[in-house]
Amino acid sequence: MDDISFYQEYWWFLVSLLGALLVFLMFVQGGQSLIWTLGRTEEQRRMLLLATGRKWELTFTTLVTFGGAFFASFPLFYSTSFGGAYWVWVIILLCFVLQAVSYEFQLRRGNVLGTTTYRIFLLLNGILGPLLIGAAVGTFFTGAEFVVNKSAVASPAMPVISYWTGPWHGLEAVLVPQNLMLGMSVLLLTRVLACLYFAGGIADESLRENCRRRLRIESGFFLLFFLTWLVRWLLSTGFAYVPESGLVYTETCKYLHNLLEMPGVAVLLIVGVLLVLGGMVSGLCGWRRAFWAAGAGSMLTVLSLLLCAGWNNTAYYPSVTALQSSLTIANSSSSLFTLKTMSAVSLIIPFVLAYIAWAWRVLDRTPITPEETEGEH
Repeated sequence: MDDISFYQEYWWFLVSLLGALLVFLMFVQGGQSLIWTLGRTEEQRRMLLLATGRKWELTFTTLVTFGGAFFASFPLFYSTSFGGAYWVWVIILLCFVLQAVSYEFQLRRGNVLGTTTYRIFLLLNGILGPLLIGAAVGTFFTGAEFVVNKSAVASPAMPVISYWTGPWHGLEAVLVPQNLMLGMSVLLLTRVLACLYFAGGIADESLRENCRRRLRIESGFFLLFFLTWLVRWLLSTGFAYVPESGLVYTETCKYLHNLLEMPGVAVLLIVGVLLVLGGMVSGLCGWRRAFWAAGAGSMLTVLSLLLCAGWNNTAYYPSVTALQSSLTIANSSSSLFTLKTMSAVSLIIPFVLAYIAWAWRVLDRTPITPEETEGEH
C-alpha cells in the first residue's frame, strides 16, 4: 500500500468514527422527540429538557466536526453533496439552529413565541434531524443524482466540478425505500438511547417507569426497521471500483463481500448489534447503565457500516446518473501533503475525547431531581 492510500483509508476511518459518535450523541434528538410522550407533567418535561440540555452542544459540535473532517479530507464529496444536495443539508442545519435557540430562550421571561412553540421546535429537530441524516447516509449505498466533470474547473464561464441532475437537490433520498428505512432506524435508535439515558439519569421513579414502557415500543419498531434494512443491505447490489484504473462497476452483494473480506469489520458489526440488543433487554429489566452498552453498540454498528461504504475498493458515494462520476476515497481525497498534515493534527483527538468524557462525568455525577428544574434556566 502506497503512502496516499494509507492516509486515505486512515481518514475514512476517522470520518466514520465521527459519524458513529454523532449517531450515538443524537440520543439528545431522540429525547426531544419524546418530551410530551414521556413527560406527563410540566415538572417531568422540565427534567427531560434539563437532561438533554446538558448534552445538545456535544451533538451539534460533533456534526460540525464531522462536516469539517469530510471537507478537509474528501473535498470533492463536500462540494458535490453539500453543494448539490443542499436542500436536505439546509433543513438539517436549520433544525439544529432551532434547537440552539429553543434551549436558550424557551424559559426566558417575556419570550414572544412562548414555551410551547420552542418545544415544538425541539420536537421537529428530534424527528427531522435523525431521519434526514439517516436518509442522507443511505445514499452512500443507494447512490445520488450527480455528475462530476473535473475538467470544468478550467472553464471561465462556469468552473463547477460537479452538479446535481435532479430538481429536488437531496430531498429525493427520502423517497428511496432503503434510505427511508435507514432514516427511520436512526430515528428509532435515538429514541431507544434516550429512554435508556433518562431511565438511568433522572431521579423520578414515575418517569423511569414511563421510559421503560416506552422502551418496549421503540425497541420493537427499531428492530423491525433496522433488521429489514440490514438484510436488504447485505443482499443489495453495491458499487466497486478497480484500484488501478478507477473504473466503477456494480457488484451483487458487494457489502456482504466486504464483510467477508474484512473479518475485523464484520466482528465490529456483530458485536455492535449484540450490544444494542443487550442494552435494550437489560434496560427493560431495570439496569440503569444499559445506556452505555447500547450506546457503545450503536457506535460500533455505525462505524462498521461506514467502513464498508468506503473501504475494500468501494465507491462510497455512487452516482446513479453517471456511474463513472461515483466518488471513492481514491478519487475524492485531498493531496498527500494535506492528508499528512491533518494526520499530525488528528493526534490530539484522544485528548479531546478525554475532556468530553470528563465533562460528561461531572455533569452526570448525580441524577437529575425535580428541585433542579426550578427557575428560568
